[in-house]
Amino acid sequence: MKKLLMLLALFIVNSMAMATPVNVNSADAKTIADALAGIGQKKAEAIVKYRSEKGPFKTVEDLTQVKGITKKILEKNTNDILVSDTGTPAPVKTEIKK
Repeated sequence: MKKLLMLLALFIVNSMAMATPVNVNSADAKTIADALAGIGQKKAEAIVKYRSEKGPFKTVEDLTQVKGITKKILEKNTNDILVSDTGTPAPVKTEIKK
């Protein structure tokens, strides 16, 4: 039983490490919610609504204009957010101003 639990834990860790970055300018709300930590369906829907009303996000920091999206959430997801189709995650500024 311990071996099974160890294998399951290893699988989960590997799955998390191999997450595919999500383009917040083209993905649907479910895809965004599934791919990003701290972003549930409601916040993901807010992202989609914001971009449809205001246009595409140019930087990751632009996501903080969406209600409920904080710098802390962006920092957790720094390698999983794309704003273009280049396949390279956009950098997130780590300096937090209060």
